[in-house]
Amino acid sequence: MLTVNAAELSPAQLQNYMQYAIAPRPICFATTIDKEGNINLSPFSFFNMFSTNPPLCVFSPARRVRDNTTKHTLENVLEVKECVINIVNYPMVQQMSLASTEYAKGVNEFDKSGFTMLPSELVKPPRVAEAPVQMECIVREVIHLGENPGAGNLIMAEVKLIHIKEEILDEDGKIDQAKIDLVARLGGDWYCRVTADNLFKVAKPLTTLGIGVDALPKAVRYSKVLTGNDLGMLGNIEHLPAAEEIDAIQNNPEVKEIFDATIGDANNRERELHELARQWLSKGNVSDALKVVML
Repeated sequence: MLTVNAAELSPAQLQNYMQYAIAPRPICFATTIDKEGNINLSPFSFFNMFSTNPPLCVFSPARRVRDNTTKHTLENVLEVKECVINIVNYPMVQQMSLASTEYAKGVNEFDKSGFTMLPSELVKPPRVAEAPVQMECIVREVIHLGENPGAGNLIMAEVKLIHIKEEILDEDGKIDQAKIDLVARLGGDWYCRVTADNLFKVAKPLTTLGIGVDALPKAVRYSKVLTGNDLGMLGNIEHLPAAEEIDAIQNNPEVKEIFDATIGDANNRERELHELARQWLSKGNVSDALKVVML
């Protein structure tokens, strides 16, 4: 394993390692305005939500690594403590990237990138009409993290109004994760796209108390077939199956076939049973998978 000391790296080297490793990162496409009324539109991937009560997002226009200068977004929010956070999806990613060009102060990135300005209801900066979600925010605080190249400036933005395009909603009026078509930032020029075919769910243990991987039999924990993800799913079960439940799973046709084909071959039987368990886990049948690996 490569081990590097952050203190021994240049800001550019450190930024490279961190941006490639800490990813994907959501994109804050921020609209701001200065006291003269000049509008700025710029994306930032140092961004996330940090609170829902109050509803608070934080993004960071870091000082430029190459010359230690600050960005117009930072200068604007120090003058007018308002912004709009426009969420970026795939249909607008190329225009969003164009808006990141370092145009001179006073140049409107809406014009350069071809986006449509939409008046906000509570704040002065306009919204990006093409964005699937637009959040009007009041800037509560700006925290400067340093004066050196690469130092961040945390802009704490309290969400006051959220505008959501109806075409990304499901029948219950909630955002459909498959419809919004989000993109996220990786390292260098890399992005990723959240599409329906690469979405998956992980059961969140909020109301249950999983037994944990350490409670699984040793042969299961150190299986040569089961992966860490498989063990995590098995460890999320609330209790080990009873002996009669384990015995009953032997009546399953797939299990019976394995038993019949591996008479006198314990090693292959275990391997094939674990392979079957992996198949069932991939289909969400965790309960039966656990019974199979405990045969």
